[in-house]
Amino acid sequence: MDRMFRVLAFWTGIFTIMFYVGDMYNTAILFLVQTAFFLTLSYLRLSERMYMYMFGAYLTVFMVGFTWYTEFILVPGFGV
Repeated sequence: MDRMFRVLAFWTGIFTIMFYVGDMYNTAILFLVQTAFFLTLSYLRLSERMYMYMFGAYLTVFMVGFTWYTEFILVPGFGV
């Protein structure tokens, strides 16, 4: 299970680079933080159950943050 978090760190790292190259610096920083989070978790040698709990907590925080952003921050039709 620790290897799966390294795979997640790899892909979020790729997204970090792509967002940085695309001049989307705030998003690149967000993905860099996620990369560091996944990489740190992958080397903790937790049990598989704890890795699943951590991933569930990550998904919960993501969905709450995404819902909050789309409800209160995002302006519909802006930039179209």
